[in-house]
Amino acid sequence: MFHSILLLPSWLFILSLLASNVHGARLVDFQVAQPPPLPQDATRCTVLILKRTFAFSFGAPEVVQLTPPTDCGVPGSWAGISLNFTVTSNGTQFDRLGIVTFQNVEIWRTSTPEPVRGDGIIWTYLKDVTRFIPLFSKPGTFILQLDNLIEPGLDGEYATTLEATYFASSQEHPPAPRSDLIVPLTTLRTIRGTMLPSPPGFRSVLYPLLLQQQNRRSHRLQLNVTLPRNAVAAYAELQASGNGNEEFWYFNVPNQFLGDLPAGTTFGNGPFREVRVLVDGQVAGVAFPYAVIFTGGIVPTAWRPITSYGAIDLPTYHLDLTPFIPILTDGKPHNISLDVASAEPDHRIDQNWFVSGLLQVRLDSSSRPTTGRITRYEASNFATSSASGSVNGEDVHITVSASHSVHIEAEIIGGSGARTEVVFTQALQYENVQDYLQNTTVQNVFQTASGQVLSRHNGEIALQDTFVYPLVINFAITSPDGSNFSVAVDHSYDRILRPAPFILGSTIAERQLSGGSFHLAPTGNTGSNGTSNNTFDYVDTTGHTYTRQVNASSNVITLDRQGGNLAPSPIPDQLSEVSPAQAVMKARLPGGRVIGGN
Repeated sequence: MFHSILLLPSWLFILSLLASNVHGARLVDFQVAQPPPLPQDATRCTVLILKRTFAFSFGAPEVVQLTPPTDCGVPGSWAGISLNFTVTSNGTQFDRLGIVTFQNVEIWRTSTPEPVRGDGIIWTYLKDVTRFIPLFSKPGTFILQLDNLIEPGLDGEYATTLEATYFASSQEHPPAPRSDLIVPLTTLRTIRGTMLPSPPGFRSVLYPLLLQQQNRRSHRLQLNVTLPRNAVAAYAELQASGNGNEEFWYFNVPNQFLGDLPAGTTFGNGPFREVRVLVDGQVAGVAFPYAVIFTGGIVPTAWRPITSYGAIDLPTYHLDLTPFIPILTDGKPHNISLDVASAEPDHRIDQNWFVSGLLQVRLDSSSRPTTGRITRYEASNFATSSASGSVNGEDVHITVSASHSVHIEAEIIGGSGARTEVVFTQALQYENVQDYLQNTTVQNVFQTASGQVLSRHNGEIALQDTFVYPLVINFAITSPDGSNFSVAVDHSYDRILRPAPFILGSTIAERQLSGGSFHLAPTGNTGSNGTSNNTFDYVDTTGHTYTRQVNASSNVITLDRQGGNLAPSPIPDQLSEVSPAQAVMKARLPGGRVIGGN
């Protein structure tokens, strides 16, 4: 079912509900992000995709068929598309990873805020999926995987509603630019007779669809891909997140220093991670991931009601595989592999990372085969890295550095005779400094990943990704028996991103200062003093702008200033009757650390 509307923008409608206090004492969680830059005065068709309460849902995703509407123009001619996701929950529950796939392509990775008891929580997120118009133009299988567990002590269910809104094109709002074809880079597993996309990783209690690592090769997703013979460009988008023992990968230490710390302090295999893409065994590009902190991380109240950046909409990573087009268009299947590597000598990691991807493909105007050749190839298999450390009494200091450079050039000749000279380069840097002080009762992490990814086609920028991801964490045990601890986090996401010539580019500068305390007790754990101060700036290549400064303390919004041409009307501070100190889950600590009986 769908309906055509010419009303308030859906995101503005949601915000107006918040302003009118419709939710009462229910805690409204959110991730700071820009509203989707879509034409709000266009005719729109909203389709209900699914409505499902995820209770005990391991191995039982919601699988539905989605057909494009016809009331908003010819399918595929839209000016844009957004997904509108609203979730409520009440009780005690872990945060859960959510994976959204359509036409066997993962289009969104998300996670749930942890609920509270009483009136519970609600969050709404609008996801711009305009770049996936080639998928939405045809009927197909739509899947939401949200593996949840109900058992004694875990009673929180996630009631979800997911809609798609299609924005009709017009003379004022022309059809959105798009690729000709989207190719999934994912595996498939059969459940209840339905083929389900499964990001590669490792089998665990939480994610039974994923694969178990036995060695480096089994940790690699390998696919045989055949592109149309007249393809002339291919842009990769990667989904990657560390979970389980890899959730706090930036707290891990090199194996050579693991013995300098008390047993159970943290995991090994070091803090450096890179996501690699290989074509027929050759490195085609790499990504240094952003450290997403999920809402159950260390002190849950630090992420209420404002989640960490990326927790509800995890960042993706973009590479240009166009230099390999002369190889991929020879009419034969070729191996495209995705994996995650550390800086250890054997490049092993812990369990687990979930990785998938896709290719946005452009075709030549002619059906004749594309030809060409790679004219320059300089890419090492793994990053160049170093590790050093020192022990001074009860204090341990460890530094890990890494860098990776890629330079690939190619000549692409379309069947129409059009020639493209491609130059794809990457220069990425990484440093992680860790201090374990006062017999590990204090842990400090200072990490920065930065770099530039640039691809030029005939001298014009086709892809750009310039980023800096600073992260500072101070974790301290504040009582002799370990029953009290605190965390302070300074986290930034600064990125200039142009994913492809037909995908909207943006510049984002985001900084979050968060912290809180946690108390362990036989009568119930409590978190308190949760604070979050956020500054966010957004501008895109079509001139949309959005700024927000928003602060929270003990579940109450204390400041909220928004600006730019995407900003809604001012809304009052959110009031909440949720107690500042709440009974919450056992804290999930870095390195699987167990203190005070937690």
